Amino acid sequence: MLGMPRLPRSFFARPTLTVARELLGQRLVRLAGRRLSGLIIETEAYIGQTDLACHARFGRTPRTEVLFGAPGHAYVYFTYGMHWMLNVVTEPAGFPAAVLIRAIVPVEGEVVMRARRRAGAASAGRRPVPPARLTDGPAKLAQALGIDGSLNGHDLCARGARLFVERAPPMADQLVEVGPRIGLNNTPEPWKSVAWNFRTHIIEGA
Repeated sequence: MLGMPRLPRSFFARPTLTVARELLGQRLVRLAGRRLSGLIIETEAYIGQTDLACHARFGRTPRTEVLFGAPGHAYVYFTYGMHWMLNVVTEPAGFPAAVLIRAIVPVEGEVVMRARRRAGAASAGRRPVPPARLTDGPAKLAQALGIDGSLNGHDLCARGARLFVERAPPMADQLVEVGPRIGLNNTPEPWKSVAWNFRTHIIEGA
């Protein structure tokens, strides 16, 4: 599939809520032996040291150094002792903020994604996992695309990037749902309930 223009650093250098919203419908691409991609259908914003759900609340540490860096870099972290999570750093360097990519719909390389997720074709009376279910969570998409800690700090805007986002038509406002972030049960208010999760169902199978 012929690639589209990549999103430039200026796209990510804007306010985090704007970036999170406008990433919906854009194409996340991973180059690893072959081209894998999916359309982004869910994102979440994490903004600054006052956001008690953001890792930056602990200040500038070796783990969060990427968050304080230049926009357009991948912030990839390990959680629950088993999962990798992909975030894209936003806003000007020095201000810690990022967008968590929560879900995509596969476009290219579905066979590879199924193999990595051990979700193959139907067998023994079991129905195959629908394409969108392969990557409908941040840990699932990281596993499907082969994203791990080796990509922490990776520059999505560099010429030789192995992970980047391609431009696609913008998503109309009426197709976007906005709500609270997910899985923040131990986060105090108001940060637990701020409507910083963005999602669309318009893409077939999402």
